[in-house]
Amino acid sequence: MLETVRATVPTADGRELEVLVTGPEDGTPLVYHHGTPQGAVPFRQLDEAAAERGLRVVSYSRPGYGGSTPRPDGASAARVADDAADTAAILDHLGLGEFLTIGWSGGGPRALACAALLPGRCRAAACCVGIAPKDEYDGDIRDGMAEENVAEYTAAFAGPDELERFLATQSALFHANAEDIAEALGGLAPPVDRAALTGELAEYLAASTRAAGQQGVVGWRDDDLTHLRPWGFSVRDITVPVSVWQGREDAMVPFAHAEWLAAHVRGVRAHLVEGEGHLSLMGKLGAILDDLMQLGGLGR
Repeated sequence: MLETVRATVPTADGRELEVLVTGPEDGTPLVYHHGTPQGAVPFRQLDEAAAERGLRVVSYSRPGYGGSTPRPDGASAARVADDAADTAAILDHLGLGEFLTIGWSGGGPRALACAALLPGRCRAAACCVGIAPKDEYDGDIRDGMAEENVAEYTAAFAGPDELERFLATQSALFHANAEDIAEALGGLAPPVDRAALTGELAEYLAASTRAAGQQGVVGWRDDDLTHLRPWGFSVRDITVPVSVWQGREDAMVPFAHAEWLAAHVRGVRAHLVEGEGHLSLMGKLGAILDDLMQLGGLGR
């Protein structure tokens, strides 16, 4: 059984970040950016696949999730780019240098931020089922989302107060367990994802959503709002190797977002997969890691 070490990392602006580290001490760091809404909990499928490849997983709860301090400007001005700065602070605290990174769903923009803003340190990034930037995207980012996400982002467009009121009606998700997490997701989980939500994956998703709600909806609110503001960088300016992974059956993040990223991130390696959804794609973690390591010059 792999051991997970927990740490609390201070930031320059006085916040604290909840951090988990799993895998070989001499392994290449793999920073994992979780989805929305989630908090950092052990992710056995990823941890084991990474350890088999000599990678050391570093994950953390973004501000307002789990035990991480919310940003003072989270409701008004925080950006996706700020999470790249937090990533650098975590790696500095742990004494780690170059790294690979994966972002899943709401974490996808954070992986792209690391590629854009930490190019001398981030060797390669994988954006998995990640949302496209509203300011650069050709169209309405809500087009193609299941009705639950359309309602959520419509509330986000209306502003922090309206979004917070909406999310308060959805907070039952924070109490879901492995047996009922698929039902709690409603239309966001199409049949292919419901079939995948068993065993370790269901346990992980339920535990991570419970962790997300430890401070109420503040982390979820602020995460959503960063998706809609300018991210603090352009995906067109990324020079670090990037892969984009997406399943055609995804009901949370439309397939068109991945197609747009594949067309606008320079030199991207796109894996647009038929028959997979937002969560079932996690069954391909081994292939995602192998591809990422190759992009980062680590072979496999």
